[in-house]
Amino acid sequence: MDPKLTAWLILGFGYLLPLAHVLISPRSGGWRPPPGSGCPLGPRAGWIVLVLLLGPIGWLMFWRSRRRI
Repeated sequence: MDPKLTAWLILGFGYLLPLAHVLISPRSGGWRPPPGSGCPLGPRAGWIVLVLLLGPIGWLMFWRSRRRI
């Protein structure tokens, strides 16, 4: 397999598709933090940061946490 194609597949399936899933999922939470929260980020922004930093592992964490609700 072509190394360029492999790199694009890893990028797409490992980062772009999970990131798109977190962005469009209604279960991601809101953009703004809950009232009284000390964190400046809302739940959706937090999940986006986790997926950007951890890639597929962050997406699996998101997927696992949303299944329980």
